[in-house]
Amino acid sequence: MKKILLIILTTSILFVISCNNTTESDNTPPSIVITHPVNNSEFVEGTEITITVDATDNKEVDKVEFYIDGSKVSTDNTEPYEYEWDTGTAKNTTHTIYAKAYDTSDNSSTSDVITVTITEGTGTVTDIDGNVYHTIIIDNQEWMMENLKVTHYRNGDSILTGYSNTEWTGLSSGAYCVYDNDPSNCDTYGNLYNWYAVDEDDSRGLAPEGWHVPTDDEWQILVNYLGGSSVAGGKMKSTGTIEGGDGLWYEPNTGATNASGFTALPGGYRYYGGYYYGMGGNGYFWSSTENSSNLAWYLALHYSYTTICRSYYDKHYGMSVRCVRD
Repeated sequence: MKKILLIILTTSILFVISCNNTTESDNTPPSIVITHPVNNSEFVEGTEITITVDATDNKEVDKVEFYIDGSKVSTDNTEPYEYEWDTGTAKNTTHTIYAKAYDTSDNSSTSDVITVTITEGTGTVTDIDGNVYHTIIIDNQEWMMENLKVTHYRNGDSILTGYSNTEWTGLSSGAYCVYDNDPSNCDTYGNLYNWYAVDEDDSRGLAPEGWHVPTDDEWQILVNYLGGSSVAGGKMKSTGTIEGGDGLWYEPNTGATNASGFTALPGGYRYYGGYYYGMGGNGYFWSSTENSSNLAWYLALHYSYTTICRSYYDKHYGMSVRCVRD
């Protein structure tokens, strides 16, 4: 009798242990969505597109695979899940992108398929003086690749110029100048404009038809797309150096890759007092956004840094201008 009871008790204990150790099967697949780029985006050939996804699971995501035109191009095992796509050989075509996520139980799910178009080369825009500028699409913005050199407003009025240092300092209306009054500098770096010429409230318009001087927010959209202020400068600066005979920036032109195609040039500026400074070493670009009645926001790049400087200066300063399409 005791032996029978012991067998029953032992069996019961083993049954309980066995039940408690049973692992619940995981049949729930991960969820996955592509967060960048958005569907139907357009990029210029050579743009480095960061494909990013948001993948989550009820337990744990094991890996994310990236597919372009149906072919697997990369696998990422850690967050953030992303792939850098160099579009240098993908011109003039439309491409499909999707991603596939796996969890640790080998369940999988696939994102929606998105489509992007890669366009070849650059476009152009012509100002009222007949100057032709190359343009480039960066993310969903189209920018001039050269500094503005127009001498008339869009309505045909002349932009005032020829002011002495003292006169320049006292201006409260739109004006432009050429660095050191040397016309060859305009050919290379464009003109320098005070902010009163940039002011979008002036209905005469500085930018070509269908274009405008970027707001501070539009500048920040560009900078953020290029990875943030600490690295965007390198991706925006034209390459090469003056000393090396293959560029317009002083050495070392730190980190300059021009990966964005923006081709930022170091046109310097005309500062308070009317004196010129910084050509070859610094590029200063106005925004159309005021900071106060006397100050306005600008963006600056430096030959020794990849960092973008965003700050505000007196509206009397003369700076370069880039335009963005409406």
